[in-house]
Amino acid sequence: MSLARSYTEPDSRMKESTSTTSIQLHENRALSPKQVGKNGNDEKQHLLDSDYQSAETSVFMEEEPPFYKSWDDPMINRKLEHPLSNFETLVHLLKGNIGTGILAMPDAFRNAGWIIGLFGTLMMGAVCTHCMHIMIGVAHHLGKDCGGCSLSFADVMEKSFERGPKWIQRYSSAARCMTNIFLCITQMGFCCVYFVFVAANLQEVVKHYFYDIDFFWFLTFLLVPLVLLNWIRNLKFLTPFSLVASLLMTAGLVIIFGYLLHNVPSIESIKTIGQPQSLALFFGTAVYAFEGIGVILPLENNMRTPCAFGGWNGVLNTGMVFTTCLYTAVGFFGYLKYGDKCDLGSVTLYLPPNDLLAQMVRLMMAIAIFFSFPLQFYVPFNIIWPPLKSKLTRDKCDDSNESLIAEYTTRTILIFLTFLLAVAVPNLGAVITLVGAFSSSALALIFPPMVEILACYPDRWGEYNYIVWKDIFIIIFGFIGFFFGTYSAVINIMTLE
Repeated sequence: MSLARSYTEPDSRMKESTSTTSIQLHENRALSPKQVGKNGNDEKQHLLDSDYQSAETSVFMEEEPPFYKSWDDPMINRKLEHPLSNFETLVHLLKGNIGTGILAMPDAFRNAGWIIGLFGTLMMGAVCTHCMHIMIGVAHHLGKDCGGCSLSFADVMEKSFERGPKWIQRYSSAARCMTNIFLCITQMGFCCVYFVFVAANLQEVVKHYFYDIDFFWFLTFLLVPLVLLNWIRNLKFLTPFSLVASLLMTAGLVIIFGYLLHNVPSIESIKTIGQPQSLALFFGTAVYAFEGIGVILPLENNMRTPCAFGGWNGVLNTGMVFTTCLYTAVGFFGYLKYGDKCDLGSVTLYLPPNDLLAQMVRLMMAIAIFFSFPLQFYVPFNIIWPPLKSKLTRDKCDDSNESLIAEYTTRTILIFLTFLLAVAVPNLGAVITLVGAFSSSALALIFPPMVEILACYPDRWGEYNYIVWKDIFIIIFGFIGFFFGTYSAVINIMTLE
């Protein structure tokens, strides 16, 4: 029964004492968001803005999921200056996951064999998506207890440790610091890979049509444009770049599939199961490919309608199902087409150099990854900048000249750091495997189940403590991949050098 109907049969004393204004107020409280919007353009516009809530209006939403029982839920009414729509969030999510990792999947299948590669990629996608849901769920649970504030990855780690057993609570600050370190390593590693990928593909195009220029000069040429692009400070203003990158990536993948499906060899030409020592390299590349764990919370925290992010048909599942299927297809058909030649870290480098279309694909993918760079850079900068700001500037205003100069200088130095890393290890496949095994496995497979166990302590682990057993299994799987994957990646880099 709605709130308005509760006033249809009041007693006589209530009839006499209730004014017309009060009745209208109660009726307005029972309106749905759409109905309220019909009362005037201003009210409609206000309800579209997630950071607006009238002091006199409480909207009753009957069809929302149980978590969002009230429109007054503080997790909905976030104070956002530039909120993201569902479509914008999906675009950023796809770009946060579909990057250089998808083009390295044939190399992953080469290390694992097509059977383990096929089922291993699907399983990895399911586990990583589940861990993303864990992070969102725990962040909401802890955020509501903190007054509805939005939490970062490090916030979730720290507060979950504070809820755990007494002996582990003392390590909450260390957990926060460790999380930020792994996030910075992971995202800066992604930026380094993006740097190398763009330079390598541009080098192939220029070498074919013009001159064979040293790889170092391509990295140097890209430095200034990347610095200028990463001076964009707001995530919403990056949406056009992500959209262009998504369109170019989609067009490039369509053309790549045309090459992969043309004159496909027999499946007997490739191995079914790889060598045991190579399986760790497959793990590193596959975990790296699902590279979106670091941007999940920032995206959800910046949504206009955060309740649309989760759920079986929400933004997260929609993006991750599409991403997993695409990874599997590129990895399988890429390995089937090129076999053991898939060792360069990107399927674009195997395309025939004399085809104009192949050169266009290299150029399109290079531009797409170039425009995706700021989204990956967004996470480490927002970890590093706040503590630096308090030390470098005395003005608390973000738009003051002193603050802007310090911020732009910090952005430039961090981009230059990725340049140095790219120069130090220019082998694309080796960097992808190392970043994936060392840091991505910790963030995607170890930390999320850990925070769920601690956040649910001590009596919310479900029947037979199934949450604990499920999360322990994921943690063990992540640790095995972490140790063996990192060891194999380091040995691989040392051998290449």
